Amino acid sequence: MDFRLGFDGLFALIQSRLKADPMSGHLFIFRNRTAGRVKVLYWGGHGLCLWCQRREAGRYHFPEAKGATEAGVELSPAQFAMILDGIDLSRVRRFKRFEVATRG
Repeated sequence: MDFRLGFDGLFALIQSRLKADPMSGHLFIFRNRTAGRVKVLYWGGHGLCLWCQRREAGRYHFPEAKGATEAGVELSPAQFAMILDGIDLSRVRRFKRFEVATRG
C-alpha cells in the first residue's frame, strides 16, 4: 500500500481489495512497510475520519494474514489496543476462562 493515500485512496482500496463497505462502521487499519506508522479510516456518522499514529521507536506487531490470497486480518478492539501499546500478539498467552455449560 502506498502510505501517501488519503481519504479517497483508502476508501477505494477498501472497496476494491478488501471488498468491504468503508461506511460500515468498522475501523480499517493500514500500516506502512516498516510497521512504524498506522492509518485508520472509519465512517464517523457524518463523514470519513482518518487517524494516524507514528511510533518514535520500535514497530507495531500485527499478526500475519493466514493465506497468501487473504488481504486482511480481523482484530478485536482489545487486540488493536494491545498492538498500539506495543504488544506482540504472537507472544501473548490466553488462559482458560470459565464458561457456563450449555444444555442442548
